[in-house]
Amino acid sequence: MSENTANRIFNTVNVILIIITMVLCLAPFIHIIAISLSSNRAIGSGEVSFFPKELSFEAYSKVFADGSMIRSLIYTIWLTVLSTVLSMAMTIAAAYPLAKSNLKGRKWFMLIIVVTMFFSGGIIPEYILIKNLHLLDSTWGLILPGLISPFYMIILITFFRGIPESLEEAAGIDGSSHFGTLMRIILPLSLPVMATLSLFYAVGRWNGFQDALMYITKPELYPLQLKLYQMIQQNQITELMQNEGIGAVQVLPESLKAASVIFSTLPILLVYPWLQRYFISGVMVGAVKG
Repeated sequence: MSENTANRIFNTVNVILIIITMVLCLAPFIHIIAISLSSNRAIGSGEVSFFPKELSFEAYSKVFADGSMIRSLIYTIWLTVLSTVLSMAMTIAAAYPLAKSNLKGRKWFMLIIVVTMFFSGGIIPEYILIKNLHLLDSTWGLILPGLISPFYMIILITFFRGIPESLEEAAGIDGSSHFGTLMRIILPLSLPVMATLSLFYAVGRWNGFQDALMYITKPELYPLQLKLYQMIQQNQITELMQNEGIGAVQVLPESLKAASVIFSTLPILLVYPWLQRYFISGVMVGAVKG
């Protein structure tokens, strides 16, 4: 078998595997979209697969008419933006000096940071700490505990180390301070990794609900994912009550649940196209460095 034939076979197998993976990833999302656009009768009879049956936008109308959902959406957007900006600022502030080989105690700092990736106090001590800091029912209780990811910080350190030191030396000769060098030279060269880590931070905060579930009791501070979680939980309780014949209960339609899932997913998906040109080069940081 010639080398060209082997390469064609290898590329064909890769394409087939990628298509299969893509279909497996998209199929559940397409199914949810189909359910959200179908009538309750078609959903109940099991007719909906990957195409809507008896097209209906009633579920979306109810979602957008729900003031609490809109409030949670606005609050979650603000929370995600604030959390991402602060996380990136702190990550940059920690990664830049740790990328310097002449920093005294750098190895000890890195050791302490890496240890936190594998060991933690646990959920109960963390809750007690948040309570003692008076961060319960507070936006800061959702931001400060996860402000910096050690893993993302190490990725940024790796990228900073790959930038030639001669650039910083030249800037220093021209009279630039460390902060000025960081802002004018290092960060503009770091757009791919900055965009990638910002997306990771934003997606993590957008999808987070466990911390809100533990720390937040005020409805006006419910992030969108917690709002969706509680809505589904409440529906499971009403279904149980209906099965037990306890009173007259109204089960949430499947189309409304599906529309709520799409409502909470689309905003973060719309961010990706703006960062796509940086994303691929950003996730490859350190992959080919010696």
